[in-house]
Amino acid sequence: MEKNMGGSDRIIRFIIAGIVLTLYLTDVIGGTLAYILLGLAVIFVFTSFISFCPIYSILGINSCKIGGKK
Repeated sequence: MEKNMGGSDRIIRFIIAGIVLTLYLTDVIGGTLAYILLGLAVIFVFTSFISFCPIYSILGINSCKIGGKK
C-alpha cells in the first residue's frame, strides 16, 4: 500500500477527530448525528495512522511529499 497522505493532512484529521470527540463528550451533539460523526472520526484517525486514504487513491490525490512507498 502506497502512502498518499502528508503530515499536514494527518494533523488536520486528528484535530477534526478530537473536536468531534469533544463535542460528543460535552453533549453538544447527540443522537444519530453524533454516531455518524464519531464513525467518521474513527475513520480519520485510522487513515491518519496508516497514512493512506482510499478516497485520495480513487481521486488520484497524493499529498505525501516523499515518494510514498512503504
